[in-house]
Formats: sequence, structure tokens, C-alpha cells
Amino acid sequence: MNSAPENGIFVCLKLQITSADRRRLRGKAQLLEPVLKVGHNGVSEAFLASVEVELALHELIKVKFTDFKEEKHELSEKIADVTGSALVQVVGHVAVFYRPKPRPQ
Repeated sequence: MNSAPENGIFVCLKLQITSADRRRLRGKAQLLEPVLKVGHNGVSEAFLASVEVELALHELIKVKFTDFKEEKHELSEKIADVTGSALVQVVGHVAVFYRPKPRPQ
């Protein structure tokens, strides 16, 4: 995870992207299908682990809200915070997240 210990407390690091990056990523996301769905279990630990896996594989993913549609903006922010990704956009009931793959050293 993208967390750093700070006096025994884990703090998530939120990824910041520029407006030009956001525009480019929105264009790429148009071609994608949602890889995960937020259902009746909501944003559980298992769901967040799945988001981590998908971001590690694809960098740019879509998540569809089949349930919790009224809370999609708040939940999308939570997903981005916990996974250390950037929330690119929320359109309709779909949220787009981006986290670049770590470069090999």
C-alpha cells in the first residue's frame, strides 16, 4: 500500500495529477469497461484489495456503482485515499482511478 509510518500511525499518500494529465486520462478511460462493481457489500476490505490488484495491473481502471449510488462521490474519494490513487472523474455511476505502476529500480 501507499502508506508511510508516521509516529506509529499510517498515513495514506494521495496521488496528485495535473489538469492536462486528467484530460489525457479521461480520453483513455472512454475506451475502458468497468473492471469492478460496488455492490451491496459496499467498499469493504476485500473490495479495496481488488482495487489494489487492478491498479497494479492496469494503472487506469473504471469502477461501477451498482449500489450506493447516492454515496458514489464520497466513496470514490475514500477509494482514492486508501489506494493512493487519483480520482480522475465520476461520470454517471462510474468512477475512474489512476495510479502509475512503480518504476523498477
